[in-house]
Amino acid sequence: MCQTVNNYPEFKYILENYKEICYNIENAKSKYRKSNEVINLMAVTKTVEPEKINFAISQGVSLLGENRVQEYLSKKEQYNKKAEVHFIGHLQTNKVKYIINDVKMIQSVDSLKLACEIDRLAKKNNKIMDILIEINIGNELSKSGISKDSLFDLVNKISELQNISICGLMAIPPIGSDEYVFEEMNELFLRIKEMPYKNISMNTLSMGMSGDYELAIKHGSNLVRIGTKLFGARKYLEV
Repeated sequence: MCQTVNNYPEFKYILENYKEICYNIENAKSKYRKSNEVINLMAVTKTVEPEKINFAISQGVSLLGENRVQEYLSKKEQYNKKAEVHFIGHLQTNKVKYIINDVKMIQSVDSLKLACEIDRLAKKNNKIMDILIEINIGNELSKSGISKDSLFDLVNKISELQNISICGLMAIPPIGSDEYVFEEMNELFLRIKEMPYKNISMNTLSMGMSGDYELAIKHGSNLVRIGTKLFGARKYLEV
């Protein structure tokens, strides 16, 4: 049954936030991008209750981003299956087996070891797993991702794996970053796109969050990951 605002008046703020985000995305697109380009909105679901997530899906959200394996496993059966799920958080190799058949894409691949485990389990499950390479574009010690200097070597090695398809890059620029950081990510994305690697289809630049998604769109992002701006301040769940 479709969840309407009348059914769930306490979620009205999610609908208003969603409308504002969609307007801002379209406005940024009209300023900086071609009219035929598609900018995808991902709802980041970390600590968000399934009821709120399903309400967002009923209003038009079609892509979810999960940060933690344990939390996702505790909530996934309650999700409306209309939405596609990507894994966007730091992923340990021993946790890949729990999500390999549930998520459409793993956006946070930052090592050959992790890529090899994804490839092994994808082969075991007779599938090709779409991934993004995560770059620590700000060289922050608190964040995952490879350095930009290691990117091309890692892409070259992962491209040899048969059950992985590299679909693009992902990054979390430091808070308050200047525009050149976003532009640097776009330049890396475009450089790899032009190279004749195997098993690569560079179609996704996942960059931009609640505080900087319009700036990210200006500099090439076609997938923005919005959590707080959509659902409000985080509440920590026991999982």
